[in-house]
Amino acid sequence: MRINPSPPSGTAGFLRRRSGLPMWADLTWRVALVFGLIAIVLALHWFGRDGLKDNYDNQISFIDVLYFTTVTVTTVGYGDIVPVTPEARLFESIFVTPIRLFVWLIFLGTAYNLFFRNILYRWRMARIQADLHNHIIVTGFGTSGQEAVHELLARGADPREIVVIDGSEKALAIAEDLGCNILCGDSTRDKTLKDVAVHRARSMIVSAGRDDTSILITLTARHLAPRLPISIVVRNEDNELPARQAGATTVINPVSFAGLLLAGSTSGAHIADYMADLAASGGRVKLHERPVLPTEIGHPLSAIGTGLGVRIYRADRPIGFWEEEARRLQTGDVIIEIVEEKDKARAPADE
Repeated sequence: MRINPSPPSGTAGFLRRRSGLPMWADLTWRVALVFGLIAIVLALHWFGRDGLKDNYDNQISFIDVLYFTTVTVTTVGYGDIVPVTPEARLFESIFVTPIRLFVWLIFLGTAYNLFFRNILYRWRMARIQADLHNHIIVTGFGTSGQEAVHELLARGADPREIVVIDGSEKALAIAEDLGCNILCGDSTRDKTLKDVAVHRARSMIVSAGRDDTSILITLTARHLAPRLPISIVVRNEDNELPARQAGATTVINPVSFAGLLLAGSTSGAHIADYMADLAASGGRVKLHERPVLPTEIGHPLSAIGTGLGVRIYRADRPIGFWEEEARRLQTGDVIIEIVEEKDKARAPADE
């Protein structure tokens, strides 16, 4: 579903290309086409003026032909000048009538492109914006952004709750095929993020392809939504601190993560496999974050029954399962646990 005034999604099955003509040039050639068609009809009427009759003075002058041509092309005529010979009537029926319809189609098409389409798309955009609550915003739909959306969908996210922002129509077409809302725009601008109701979003993923652009997007989003969880992808380790200072909640470096997997593989044959298992939706286990339950308050982290507790966040401070504070859960704690992926659990190796 599109959020911006773009060609309607119903045209996705047709070969289309963004017009290289500016609006004034497009309007100019339409007007020229209309006048060209009128000029052709005018010339043919002039050469065939013997087939016309003027009920006013029985004289057909050039002004009369010009008047008759413009009236006939734009309307069905007033009856003051009429074709009287069979040839003239046949010409009006076979040649002028299709031109009249074509001219009207040009007028209607121009009015639609210049006025009604924008009104229609803005109305649709307002309806979509009104429905955007607790949604996920993905800015940048390159390799990382696409993988993130595919992973969200694999974990059961509704594509209608995902909004993808990108400047590439090709990338947006992929997101639209997945059922996501899409917006073609610049995520560093306040207006773009306001258009996707960033202040009502559940979370935001920033993967612009360039670290400086991603950090600027994060600054813009944090300015508009102070409490929004923002995850940002940076390629350069030196930019991790600026990304956090810009307001990112989570900073992910794909290179560092790949290094962790590679380093883990040297310490044991199965460490990297388990880490990838935790990160992917298709594994037997997954990481789950949730608030502490009222029935768990006062008990140790090791006693939770929903999974294997590995960390607590207390006032945004991480607490490991081995630390003294983990022996007594408190109100407001956030638990990180490892749970079984029941829907996609793999069968044991001996089966």
